[in-house]
Amino acid sequence: MAEEFAKAVEDGLKLAKRIYLGKDRVTMAPPKLPPPMERSLHWYLPTAPMVYAVISDPRIVDNPDIPSYQPHVHGRCDPPALIPLQMKGVDLNVDCYADMAFIQVSGTWRVHCVMGSRSCDCRIAVPMGDQGSILGVEVDLPTKSYSTELIGVEESKSVEKIARPEDGGFLKPHIYTLTIPQIDGGTNISIKLRWSQKSSYKEGQFSLTVPFRFPEYVTPHIKKISKKEKIELNVNSGIATGILCKATSHPLKEIRRHAGKFSFLYEAEILTWSNTDFSFSYSVSSSNIFGGVLLQSPSLYDYDQRDMFCIYLFPGSQQSRKVFRKEVIFVVDISDSMQGGPLESTKNAISAALSKLSPEDSFNIIAFSSEAFLFSTSMELASKEVIERATEWIGTKYTAGGSTNISIPLEKAAEILSNTHGSIPMIFLVTDGAVEDERNICDWMKKCLTNGGSLCPRIHTFGIGSFCNHYFLRMLAMIGRGEYGTACDLDSIEVQMQKLFSKGLSTVLANITIDADHEQTEVYPSCIPDLSYESPLTICGRTEGSFPDTFKVKGILGDLSSFILDLKIERTKDIPLDRVLARQQMDLLTAQAWFSQNKQLEEKVAKLSIQTCNISEYTRMVLLEKIKIDIATESSGARKKKTDPHKIVDSEAPEMVLLQSLSVGFGDLIATAQNIRPGSEEPKLPEVAEIMFKATSDCCGQMCNKCCCMCCIQCCSKMNDRCAIVFTQLCTALACFGCLECCSQLCCPGQNGH
Repeated sequence: MAEEFAKAVEDGLKLAKRIYLGKDRVTMAPPKLPPPMERSLHWYLPTAPMVYAVISDPRIVDNPDIPSYQPHVHGRCDPPALIPLQMKGVDLNVDCYADMAFIQVSGTWRVHCVMGSRSCDCRIAVPMGDQGSILGVEVDLPTKSYSTELIGVEESKSVEKIARPEDGGFLKPHIYTLTIPQIDGGTNISIKLRWSQKSSYKEGQFSLTVPFRFPEYVTPHIKKISKKEKIELNVNSGIATGILCKATSHPLKEIRRHAGKFSFLYEAEILTWSNTDFSFSYSVSSSNIFGGVLLQSPSLYDYDQRDMFCIYLFPGSQQSRKVFRKEVIFVVDISDSMQGGPLESTKNAISAALSKLSPEDSFNIIAFSSEAFLFSTSMELASKEVIERATEWIGTKYTAGGSTNISIPLEKAAEILSNTHGSIPMIFLVTDGAVEDERNICDWMKKCLTNGGSLCPRIHTFGIGSFCNHYFLRMLAMIGRGEYGTACDLDSIEVQMQKLFSKGLSTVLANITIDADHEQTEVYPSCIPDLSYESPLTICGRTEGSFPDTFKVKGILGDLSSFILDLKIERTKDIPLDRVLARQQMDLLTAQAWFSQNKQLEEKVAKLSIQTCNISEYTRMVLLEKIKIDIATESSGARKKKTDPHKIVDSEAPEMVLLQSLSVGFGDLIATAQNIRPGSEEPKLPEVAEIMFKATSDCCGQMCNKCCCMCCIQCCSKMNDRCAIVFTQLCTALACFGCLECCSQLCCPGQNGH
C-alpha cells in the first residue's frame, strides 16, 4: 500500500508540471531526485504532515487563479495521482511529560493545482514518531468543517455511510491518512492534527524526534508571499528536578523555567519550510535510583471518580548499579511465515544480544514450529566459543518450516529454568502467529510462576506483523513481569527487537512491590515489571480514600540485596495524568479483558478511549461533516459578507462517516495456519466488483420485494407478443439506466460524477 501511495505522488509531481504560476513566479518543478542507485519509491512517502490533491481526471489540473490553457489531456489517472499541496503556514506545539509527548500541528494548505470551477478530494498524511498514536484531525473550510471522533462499536453499527479503505487508515504503522471529499480549487484548508508518541531514554537522557521535514515542493512558488513557521515546546518532567536541556534541532529561545519544567519558542519568517525533523533532548540523570508519586483528582467529566496516581522510577547511572547475573532462553518461531526478512532480522538481533552477555551469564535457544529444536540440552555459559557456535547453529537450524505451536517450547524453557539459583531467569518469546490455546498458555504460566522461587522466570514477548495476537503476548509478558515489544513494519523488526532484548538484559531492580491498600487501590500493571537501566518504570492506578504522604517501594538489587525507597507524594494540577497514562492503561486493560473475557473491562476501555481520544479495540473512528450556515442569509436573505465570520455557524446535525478500523485486532488463526507472511495483505474484493455486486444485489432485492416468482409467471403467460416486446424493451431501458449509474461510480470517483 505504501508503494502505491509513493508511486501516486511521483505521478502527481509529474502532472503538476502543467501548472503555470504567472510571470512573477516560477513553474512548479519536481524535487531534486537522489542518484538513481539510491532512489526508491519510499523517497516520496511523507516525512512531515502533508496534504495531497487526489486527481483522477488530469483535465482539472491548472492554476485556479490564472488559467494556462494547457493542451487538452486525454485519459484518466488510474489509480489517482497525488499532487502535494503548497503550505502557507505551520505551527508545531509539543507538550512533554516524562516519556510521553503530545504533538499538535496546525497548518494552512491551498488547493493550488485544481481549476477554480472544479473540485477534488484531498488526502491528509500524518507521519508520527516512536509508538505514535493518532488522537484527532480537524479540518476547516469556508463552507464546511470536518472532525474525527471515537464512538463505541455497538453505536458504529448504526452508521449508514462507510468510508472506503483508502479514505482513512494507516499507510504504514507510523503514517495515518484521511481523505476529505470534494474541496474546490483555490480553497485554503486549515487543519489541526493531534497525536501522541513516546520519548526515548538512554543513560539518564530523554530524546524526542517529531517528523518535520517538508519537501521543497510544498513551498509556495510566489516570491512575495509571507511564510511563518512557529515551534513551541513545553516540558514538564513531573518528579524530576534540575533537568537540563541538551540539544535541539531548531534555534529555540527559552521563555519560561521553573523547577522541573521549562518552555521554549521559535518563530520566524522563512524562505523555505523546515527540512529537518524537530528533535530535542534533556537530562534527568542521577547516580542512584530515584522516583516519585504524582497524585491528581479526577475531572468532572471523568467516568472514574477515584483519584489517579502515577509512580515513576528512574534507574540512575549505569556505573552505580550492578545488573543481575542472567540465565536466558530465546524461544523463536521458525515456521514458514517467518522465512526471509523476519527470520533474518531475528537472527541478527539474537546474535547482537548474545554478544552483550557477560561470561558468567548462561543461555540457550529453542527454535519451534510444529515441534521444538534445542541448541543444547542444558544451559551454556556465554563464552566466546559457545556464542560463535550458537550463531552458526542459528544459520543452519532456521531453515525448518511447519505450523506454529507455542506451548511446547515454553514448557520446555520453563523446565530448563526451574532450578535457577543466584541469577534471574529470562525467556524471550518471538513469534508472528496466533494459536488456539493462548488462554490456556497464560493460565499454565500463571500457575507455573506462582509455584516458583523468589526469582521466577521473566517472560519477554515480541510480536511480528498483524497476524499474531498482540494482547496475548502482552498478557503473557504481564504475567511474567516482563516487557512486550512489537514490529508491525517489517523494516523495523531488528531495531525494535534489539531494544526489547537490551531492556530485558539490563535489569537493575527486580521483584518490585509497593505499599498500597489493595482493596482500595487498583494498580496497572498488576504484576509490576523489573526496572531496567535502559528505561524508567511507570506504574499507574486509581485509588479512593486517604492517601499517605510517603510511599515505599521495595525490591531486590543485582547483588541480591534488599532495596527500599521512600517516595514523596506530590499533588499536581498542571499534568493531565488521564491523558498521559491512558495509552498504557488501555493496553493493559484490553489484554486483561481478552484473557478474562470480561465485558465490564471492555466497556471500561471503551469509555477511557472516548474520553482521551485514544483508539482501542472497542471503539471506532468516525468523520463528522458539518455544513456552515450563514445566519444573516438565513434570516434576511441578504448577501453574506466574507469579512464577518461570526455570523457563520455549524449545522446542528453533522453527517457521520464510519472510517476503517484502526485497531490491531486479536490475531488471525487462519493466516497463521496458512503460513501467510507478515506484511502480506489478505485478498480483498476489488472495488469494481464490490460496486457491481452492491448494485445488482440492491436491484434484485428491490425487485423481490415488489413481486414474487409465481406472480411473474402468471403475468407473462397472459401477455401477447407485442406486450412481451414492450415489456422486454422496458426492462432493457431500466438495465441501461442502472449500468450508467454504476459506470459513473466506477469511472468518475471524486470528481462529482461528471
